[in-house]
Amino acid sequence: MKLRNKRQRTAGPSTAPAVDTGLAVEMSGVRRRYGRGSRAVHALAGIDLALPRGTFTAVMGPSGSGKSTFLQSAAGLDRPTEGSVRLGGTEITGMNEDELTKLRRSRLGFVFQAFNLLPSLTVEQNVLLPMRLAGHRQDHRRAAEVLARVGLADKARRRPGELSGGQQQRVAIARALISDPDVIFADEPTGALDTGTAAEVLGLLRHAVDGLGSTVVMVTHDPAAAAWADRVLFLADGAFAGHLERGSAAQIAARMTALTSATSRTTMMAGAAA
Repeated sequence: MKLRNKRQRTAGPSTAPAVDTGLAVEMSGVRRRYGRGSRAVHALAGIDLALPRGTFTAVMGPSGSGKSTFLQSAAGLDRPTEGSVRLGGTEITGMNEDELTKLRRSRLGFVFQAFNLLPSLTVEQNVLLPMRLAGHRQDHRRAAEVLARVGLADKARRRPGELSGGQQQRVAIARALISDPDVIFADEPTGALDTGTAAEVLGLLRHAVDGLGSTVVMVTHDPAAAAWADRVLFLADGAFAGHLERGSAAQIAARMTALTSATSRTTMMAGAAA
């Protein structure tokens, strides 16, 4: 993993073809600014990042640190103000909305805190939805395979409302895996689950990396969840403030406490200076 902050670097969009670099996510000089002038908010202040394929990365930071903007920019859900983003070797920054939509449907997987399942569809239909939206043949054998992997082989004909929260999140993971994506982006995937169920879901994400060669990028506020990752990236004020390799929940919590305290002091000093 390469990890740097470059607050003065800028990079324009590129239409270069996909290049096999062995990297799942590359961000170069990525900035995201909302508003203008003195009211501008710099959600991302210059991010450089390179994540190899087949890795599990957690992203943490205090409230307002830029976690959500980071995930949205990395996944092509939001356009950076400056900089370049590559997914699976493909430059996405210059893509139009139709191109981005096709890429997200065919090459990315998403797991959200609220599950985002369609209640009127069966479990199998929810899992196959990305293939259907991408215009691909709906592979029922593939759906059965991924449902078996998440322990829901017997739930294909059920509807989401008939399942527990943990089972619904398993469906969401199966849906994310169905297209064998370059990257699975997970946004607080255990935020609505109890501790035991959360561990089961995180175990599935861990297995997706170790057993299937998937790449997972997860935003979380929970040190216990982050401890399942290969590495934790810490964000503060839109920039990286360090990382931790294979940290325990206690180590991650201690780092977060120190980071939150430092951020609070900086904010107080800035307010006093103003």
